[in-house]
Amino acid sequence: MVLVPEIALTPRAAERFRGRFGDRVALLHSALTPGERLDQWLRIREGDADIVVGARSAVFAPLPRLGIIVVDEEHDSAYKQEESPRYHARDVALFRGQRTSCPVVLGSATPSLESYHGTHSGAVRLLTLPDRIGEGVLPAVAVVDLRQEPKAPGRRVILSGILEARIRERLARRQQVLLLLNRRGYATSLLCRDCGHLVRCPHCSVALTLHRAVQLLRCHHCTHQRRPPDRCPACGGSNVRQLGMGTEQVERELRACFPEARIARMDRDTTAGPQGHHLILQRLERGDLDIVVGTQMIAKGHDYPNVTLVGILSADIGLNLPDFRAGERTFALLTQMVGRSGRGPLRGAAVIQTYNPEHYCIQAALRQDYSAFAQEELARRRERNLPPFTRLVRLLISSPKEAAAAEAAEQLGTLLRHAPHPFQIDGPAPAPLARLRGRFRWHLFVKGPSDTPLRPKVTTALEAFSPPRGASIQVEMDVDPVDTL
Repeated sequence: MVLVPEIALTPRAAERFRGRFGDRVALLHSALTPGERLDQWLRIREGDADIVVGARSAVFAPLPRLGIIVVDEEHDSAYKQEESPRYHARDVALFRGQRTSCPVVLGSATPSLESYHGTHSGAVRLLTLPDRIGEGVLPAVAVVDLRQEPKAPGRRVILSGILEARIRERLARRQQVLLLLNRRGYATSLLCRDCGHLVRCPHCSVALTLHRAVQLLRCHHCTHQRRPPDRCPACGGSNVRQLGMGTEQVERELRACFPEARIARMDRDTTAGPQGHHLILQRLERGDLDIVVGTQMIAKGHDYPNVTLVGILSADIGLNLPDFRAGERTFALLTQMVGRSGRGPLRGAAVIQTYNPEHYCIQAALRQDYSAFAQEELARRRERNLPPFTRLVRLLISSPKEAAAAEAAEQLGTLLRHAPHPFQIDGPAPAPLARLRGRFRWHLFVKGPSDTPLRPKVTTALEAFSPPRGASIQVEMDVDPVDTL
């Protein structure tokens, strides 16, 4: 069984296994039609497939003679199912391996801190690959301090001078470039410079994102969309300005700077449909593209020998989110992206643009030093009593009525604090994403020692909870949450 974090990675992975082991390879993921999934499932159950390649749900494949499980990029948050039934494919793989006496290989250049910490307790055996396969050399990494980068009045810096010059060098050598900006759309928000009004989603506590190609403002959390206003909806003024940038704006800038280059954008807007990712990656592999700009999907698992330069346009995105895993995610994304460069005989390079070059995550990514990052991050987690030093259960309380959500959260917090076995509780407090799809959200966190089975105790306590009537209260429990927004 071979698991990869994204459906987009399954075709290439399956091709490699078929090339080595023949046609007894099955493919499982949610983008298959129900008939295709049934056919694959029956092949696996009947023993007509020796290898299963798939995304998260493939961990449940009914292999009758399971011999080894490989979880590639095991650190990736895509392995966590965020809707019910909630599960983490990595943890299910470890459970299946334990029950069947089957070895489980967790592969990553940036292991999750839970897995890395497990190597110190003996639960996981650490095997390291200090050098690249084929004696390749790690890319040379440069960090650009955007605070010092000159810019024209009224214009934001998209490509620093260093990055633009290096792109030109690669294009002259007929080599390929990958650029990462983990935001899609054209501008991240519209702001009235007269009264300060921000155009927001009416159902979620977020600003609407401008998608210029279709001339729509869209919420990236719900289905709401609208036409961009000509005037400020609050004061009627005409001084409405675009803030922030997304991949669509970067693509436009690239076409202006490099008119002869063959450029593609790879994000959720351009990869709709079952073959969306595959078609762009095929063009990249054939050499039909010079530059690809995209969101985090371009940082995962791709291996193209002619890619000799990668650029991270804004390394700070996600770094300061109110989520204790923000630093870990940022370091992993930067390191994985840098690792896409120079994977063949040609030496690679990377440029990281940031407003926080001194940050320990940026510095560790600059040196490609996972150990230094892990030591710093684990020390911070230990001080705050956070995973992997504790178990965590997140309770998310939501209601269409703001006061009702707050009241229910307070009641639940009091109930848990006075339970027969009182818990360590953080909160309740409004969730960072305080309103989502029309529901106001509060959360609280239940903590316990790492060897404590928290879920049954929390479940027992919840049985005594009586939410306010008529408020449509929902309580969601997430054990070992990956997303705390």
